[in-house]
Amino acid sequence: MKNALYVLLGVMAGFILAGVLVFVSRAPSGNPILLAPAPTEAPIAVDVIGAVARPGLYEFPSSARVQDALDAAGGLLTEADATSLNLAALLEDGQQLNIPYLTGSQPVVDTTVLELPSSVTAVPTNDPNLELININTATLEELDSLPGIGPTTAQKIIDYRTINGPYATLDSIMNVSGIGPSTFDSIKNLITIN
Repeated sequence: MKNALYVLLGVMAGFILAGVLVFVSRAPSGNPILLAPAPTEAPIAVDVIGAVARPGLYEFPSSARVQDALDAAGGLLTEADATSLNLAALLEDGQQLNIPYLTGSQPVVDTTVLELPSSVTAVPTNDPNLELININTATLEELDSLPGIGPTTAQKIIDYRTINGPYATLDSIMNVSGIGPSTFDSIKNLITIN
């Protein structure tokens, strides 16, 4: 009789343990929570010209300030007149930020013809003096000289062509992170793939 009681207790303990395991291992009820990606604002484009190291078209988040534009353009030249600048002012899409020169220190345009590297090729256009930068062979420094292209984006252009091979079309440069339609529009007449 004692053995039957132990067997009965063992069977009941087994049922209880099986019930606990089924309860613990079942899928939770309810609907899963789906997280949506954070909304991203479209960047604003600002044309920085005048007494800066690298004038050009730059893209910024909508909360960018004049100081951000100056940093992106390589900073002020020593000839810049910064007295009238409000570095804390918000930038606006399509704005042209003209950094003035000190009185009497305007740059003199040099008309001397420079010998260009082999990656820069001539192309027949309306301007016979225009030399284009070959994005399939250009160096980091040559790409960095394009408006709106800084050293980081220039390196991305080189990395992209190293991984994916030469650019087949001019607009394929927009596959590079950081180059959108507005940047492409500012450089499309300055680059070539030949």
